[in-house]
Amino acid sequence: MISKISPSLIITALLAVSVSARPAAKLRRATCPGGQTTANQACCVWFDVLDDIQKNLLENECGEEAHESLRLTFHDAIGFSNSKNAAGEFGGGGADGSIMAFTDQELQDPANDGTDDIIGNQRTIALNHNVSFGDFIQFTGAVAVSNCKAGPHLKFFAGRPNATQAAPDNSVPEPIDSVDDILARMADAGFSPEEVVALLASHSVAAQDTIDPDIHGSPFDSTPDTFDSQFYVETLLKGTLFPGPNGAHDGEVQSAIDGELRLQSDAALARDSRTACEWQSFISKAIASSSSPKAFKLHRLTPLLFSLSTADHQSMITKFENAMLKLSLLGHDQNDLIDCSDVIPAPDSASLPDATFPPQLGINDVEASCSETPFPTLSTQPGPATSIARVPAS
Repeated sequence: MISKISPSLIITALLAVSVSARPAAKLRRATCPGGQTTANQACCVWFDVLDDIQKNLLENECGEEAHESLRLTFHDAIGFSNSKNAAGEFGGGGADGSIMAFTDQELQDPANDGTDDIIGNQRTIALNHNVSFGDFIQFTGAVAVSNCKAGPHLKFFAGRPNATQAAPDNSVPEPIDSVDDILARMADAGFSPEEVVALLASHSVAAQDTIDPDIHGSPFDSTPDTFDSQFYVETLLKGTLFPGPNGAHDGEVQSAIDGELRLQSDAALARDSRTACEWQSFISKAIASSSSPKAFKLHRLTPLLFSLSTADHQSMITKFENAMLKLSLLGHDQNDLIDCSDVIPAPDSASLPDATFPPQLGINDVEASCSETPFPTLSTQPGPATSIARVPAS
């Protein structure tokens, strides 16, 4: 039996199809006084901040000030404790700028050693533009890493209120801490071991100043201006030397390359069963292995290998972006903030070749700790062993 359909129902259905078929209306973008466009008028101030920091702080480079600015995003935001909040204590404001508002107090924490210069340089610019310290620190870190080759495009949300209290003591993990202590501290702030490994991608564009002051600017990998996976490879190589003239310092272990400093915490996390496989997964993989210059050149030019490297690098970027967004929102509700991500410059998106072993080093020098998967097959860079140059002081 065929039932009759009401004409009114047919008309209603046709109207519904007609409405759903219409193209979505484009959101109207705001035009700023400088001629830039953005999704929200409240974001216009950040274009002025962008011009100021690129000219007077970062100099449009992935240099020392960029490295320190990215570091500061972590040191400010990680001052957050779920367990303290649950116990009715002040657990910190997270990414609230407290390290800049209460500098004298927070610099008593040894983990924040060496942040005084970048805090002082940033504070002046933040005050000139009348933006909150919490917003400024996260914005500047996102801009800084966008200056690095093949870097991520971090999201930025604005609207954090000014901090009212300093972060709790001992909020920031130190290089001398055990893996147990680091993972426990990070878990208390809401981060998994995998997210800890992702956040450490920041060390691919980083250098030390205070672990060994005699060699200020010693990088953690051989490509400190490039956001790549060399850091994850080189941290797993057998340590044979200390780069400074006076041997070991607290928080430092032997590295495999002259001029490169290896943090004790990085070395331990790279080899711990809870983080080793995630660490190894960040290494861009190759298909063939050879230490000859001819094979190295082929490796860099083969389209298939190149496409695989691009995919691996994108995975590293995506995990870092997600972990950094979570870090930047600690202590805040994203719904209360304004998305100003379109102010952050697009980074150099040039694809990278696969990670490689440094000259004269290879698979026999790896201290792989992941039992689930074999270590990736990598080529060795041609030529004699080299020394890694320090990152020049600003």
